[in-house]
This record gives sequence, structure tokens and C-alpha cells, in this order.
Amino acid sequence: MPIAISRSENASGTCGIAVMAKASVPGQSKTRLVPPLSFDEAARCNTAFLRDAADTILAAGGEAAIAGYVAFGPPHTKPFFQDNLPRQIGLMEAWHADFGECLFSALAQMLDRGHCAAVVLNSDSPTLPSSILLDAVAVLTRPGERIVLGPATDGGYYLLGVKSRHRRLFQNIAWSSEHVARQTMERAAELSLPVHVLPGWYDVDDVGDLLVLQEELFDGRAHAPGIRSGEARHTRALMETLAPRFGSQRLRAVGDVLGRAAG
Repeated sequence: MPIAISRSENASGTCGIAVMAKASVPGQSKTRLVPPLSFDEAARCNTAFLRDAADTILAAGGEAAIAGYVAFGPPHTKPFFQDNLPRQIGLMEAWHADFGECLFSALAQMLDRGHCAAVVLNSDSPTLPSSILLDAVAVLTRPGERIVLGPATDGGYYLLGVKSRHRRLFQNIAWSSEHVARQTMERAAELSLPVHVLPGWYDVDDVGDLLVLQEELFDGRAHAPGIRSGEARHTRALMETLAPRFGSQRLRAVGDVLGRAAG
């Protein structure tokens, strides 16, 4: 059975998958979860999400030839990832002022290491199942040029996979907006690249997403019909410690208050 690898040796025939990540720093990580969480709790969420993303890649690596990475920045935060991730996950620096350049750099580095395809993955979808990663890899390893896109419910994407370098996919994109997935599809059309669209998933960015996560983990509410969510054991453990203060009803109430304030 293939296993996830993190080095460039024997990379031919494998797909590289890199989580785009920043180190967990209170006051700088997942700040849209504050309130209801504290800055420290929000940073702990970032760490749990990242660990679950790494576990998802390793789980998929038990069934396909996958090399797992984290593409991180800033450069001085490397020790955080060394301390918090499985040793099977490789580390690569991808730190640029423009987020599109970060994505392109991560993909290019994986292709430079000899992988036949490369995937970038967000670190904000802890329940994303390994089956979706396996679907992406299966599509990318078929003959012919294409990209794979995993659309997020907020209009962005949680996954993008390529077989070759296509810098145009990351140009003139309104990052952190609801237009990202649509604009990326437009760039693919400009390049005459077929696009395989994966099932939609969600990012945990604000209190509303936190409620969706809690209901998925503890109330049995599947996010996507017919798709079993990932285990998310690190996130589940953290949410269990927060549950006494932030149960579903409490999160709904906070969300309503924040929604009225925003309105």
C-alpha cells in the first residue's frame, strides 16, 4: 500500500499536496473567531485545523501515492511547524506579499521536486474528508492537461490542483472575496484548461462557520449528502473543551448579535 512521503526522492508518479499555513499566534490567527473565542483560543483552533489537515493528507497517502507538505510563512516560523506536525509532512517556504504568488510558489516547488501533479489545500477545513483528496489525485493522474478545483461555500476555493505551471491562474484575482473561484474558472477558460470541480466544502472563518463545524462534529449534521466528513480528531478535542462555554445555542446567539451589529 502506498504511503505519504515528504521528500523529493522517488517523487515521479506521486502527487504533492501542500497545506497553505501560517503559524498560530494569538492576536494574529483566526481573529474573525474573536468573539466569541479569545485570541488564545482562536490560535489554538488554527493549530488544531492544521494538524487535522496534515492527518487528512496522511490518511489519503495510505491509499494513493501522495507526498504531504506544509507551505508556510513567514520564514522565521519554521520551528512552529516542526514542533506541531508529523515528521512525514515536509516543509516548504512560500512567503510573498501577494497570496497568488504564495500559491503559485507552493505548486511550482512541488513540480520542481518531480511530482507529476501538485495540489494546494487550505488549512481552514478540518472536517474535509480524505476521499476528496483521493478524487483530486485520481483526476490529476489521468492523461491530459487539466486543473482540479474544490469550491468553498464562501466563493473561494479550498483546493486547487494542477499538472503544470500556470501563473495566469493566480493573476488579477480578488483574494479574500466571494469572486475567487469564479475568477479562477475564468482564468482556466482563458488558458483552455479543462476544470474538474470537486464537491463544495466550507472554511471555518467566523462564528457562523464555527456553528456549522460544531453541528457537524457533535450533532450529526453532514455537510455534504453522501460524503462522510473527516474525523478531525484535533479539532473535535478542542471543541469539546470549549463546548461548556460555546454550545450551539450560545454560538447562534452570538452570531445573531454580530449579524445585527454588522447590519
